[in-house]
Amino acid sequence: MNELGVVLFRGVFGIIFLLILTRLMGKKHLRNMTFYEYVVGISIGSLAAELTFGTEVRMSNFILGMLIWAAIPVLISKIELKSLRFRTLVEGTPRILIKNGKILEKSLKKEDFTVDELMIALRQKDVFKLSEVETAVMEKNGQVSVMKKSELLPLTPKDVGKVTEQEREPRIVIIDGNVMERSLSEYGYTKDWLLGEIMKQGAKKFSEVFFAQIDSMGNVYVDLYNDTLKMPQVKQKLLVAANIKQLQANLVNFSLQTENKNAKDMYNGYAKQMDKLLDDMSGYLKE
Repeated sequence: MNELGVVLFRGVFGIIFLLILTRLMGKKHLRNMTFYEYVVGISIGSLAAELTFGTEVRMSNFILGMLIWAAIPVLISKIELKSLRFRTLVEGTPRILIKNGKILEKSLKKEDFTVDELMIALRQKDVFKLSEVETAVMEKNGQVSVMKKSELLPLTPKDVGKVTEQEREPRIVIIDGNVMERSLSEYGYTKDWLLGEIMKQGAKKFSEVFFAQIDSMGNVYVDLYNDTLKMPQVKQKLLVAANIKQLQANLVNFSLQTENKNAKDMYNGYAKQMDKLLDDMSGYLKE
């Protein structure tokens, strides 16, 4: 194999091996890194680069070196889980930079952090006035966390004694015109109900929807392939049809949720009536 072929082979192998090591090291080391994780990342990357061009050195030597540098952070992480002292020794501790609205100059000096750098960090947290800050802490990864003064915090429903319904994780229900029926059913809704919702926002069928997401309150966000179509342009008769379709879907949903036979029969009966109503009106609802 000529020299170019060797470099190509070693380069491809190095990239693949580096990706494997990254996965084995876990997601923790892919977040905002501490200083030692930063050093480890640079070292492993340098070894991978040398593996490509250092053809005079055997591949096994580079592989062993990369394994050692990858194993050390994993081993350190395991020890950190069991020892607070060791974790403090390796990663350090957070340092308070602003306390009770006052800048701690000694803390800035210990971290070699200038006032200009402090202001940049605050602006990145959408804080432009020092007078708004109650506490600022430099975390172990170098990021600055900021707590505003209590009188400047946004008002929450709890502050005014308002009880709110607990929200669950939003679910994607349509991707590229395809309905994610499992996500939809887990929230207790049907395809007919979803069709009614997207019709309200300008779509006539699922294939016209690029993306749709539903929250636990039943609100549906819809993004259509046709970005020029606006919701106010939805025709009134189509909106009526959508409301009827939604009512029918709700009745079917109620029948599935109840164990009362009479109630179940009643819901199903009215749902069939809604279906017949749609059939009877279909010729008149089109414009």
